[in-house]
Amino acid sequence: MIQAHKVPRGPILLGLGLALLLTGCPAKPANDVLAKVNGYKILRSEVDKVYQRQIAGAPQKPPADQEQALRLELLHQLIDLRLYLQQAEKLGIVATDDEIEAKLNQLKAPYTKEEFARKLQETAFTEEDYKQEIRRNLTIEKLLNKEIASRVVISEADIQAFYNEHKSQFNVIEPQYYLANIFVNSQPNPQSPNPADRTRNDTQAREKIKRVHEELERGADFASLATKASEDPDTARNGGDLGATPESQLKNTDAATRDAIAKLKPGQFSEVVPVVNPISHQGIGYRIVKLNGKEAAGQRDLSDPNVQGLIRNQLRTQREQFLRSAYDTVLHNEAEVRNYYAADILKNTGQK
Repeated sequence: MIQAHKVPRGPILLGLGLALLLTGCPAKPANDVLAKVNGYKILRSEVDKVYQRQIAGAPQKPPADQEQALRLELLHQLIDLRLYLQQAEKLGIVATDDEIEAKLNQLKAPYTKEEFARKLQETAFTEEDYKQEIRRNLTIEKLLNKEIASRVVISEADIQAFYNEHKSQFNVIEPQYYLANIFVNSQPNPQSPNPADRTRNDTQAREKIKRVHEELERGADFASLATKASEDPDTARNGGDLGATPESQLKNTDAATRDAIAKLKPGQFSEVVPVVNPISHQGIGYRIVKLNGKEAAGQRDLSDPNVQGLIRNQLRTQREQFLRSAYDTVLHNEAEVRNYYAADILKNTGQK
């Protein structure tokens, strides 16, 4: 089985799942206000909007207790989001129009105009709504960079100490393959928002993967094409990246994929490979595999730039997460926050 290797990442900002037009709110009846953050009212309608996006595509509505727990968690996240935006305003931090346009163009890049419009429609967004969401996310990113990331300094001594303490982690006991893939499912997907996917058959899948392969041969970027066309839910958003795969793990994947990888040199991609009896979750269909690189077995020395980069990123992530937790606590301590929804849950639980 080929599996994606999970790499630690930095702080994650709220994305489309929590997209809201968080502008000033007119007065509403008290029971429609679920929380206040320094006087700003978070309305039931805002939480409802986020909640509906969270459960979109679910086969059935969650039980009442799970729904209540999810709404409470979403409200907590909206409170944190409002605290960040208020702090950014206080410090005069805001995303510029040029930054917003650059980010929007980057997000549009993997799609045609029609595909991007369809994605906006599926998430109930206009392009202007989407730009406002980008503005908020970039503003929060700039805030966290100024208040947290800028405070984290990783010295050479820190890296050396980490390496000395965790040297065994950098002893590669078998060759590692760095792979990416584009997968197309030949089975119908009743849950897909795309009507064509609901009636998918093998002929259509072969035609799609053939077109993808032709684009690659014409020089298309593999990662961008994977983001656009791959139907592997675990890797498509990461440009098809499967991370580091140990040589022994390749023995667990299907023979056709294994044989295709054996013929590749770093930077090359395979012909179309049929996936007939997969062990992985991907399903039955077709894939194209790319070998991004291969690493020999043995002890990796600290002089290796990849080792230094891995240690630096891990230390930075740990320290940023620690500071982020402290920062969030201070914001809450200095704010006037009223969570009426939580109080209502506590009040009514167990009451008949």
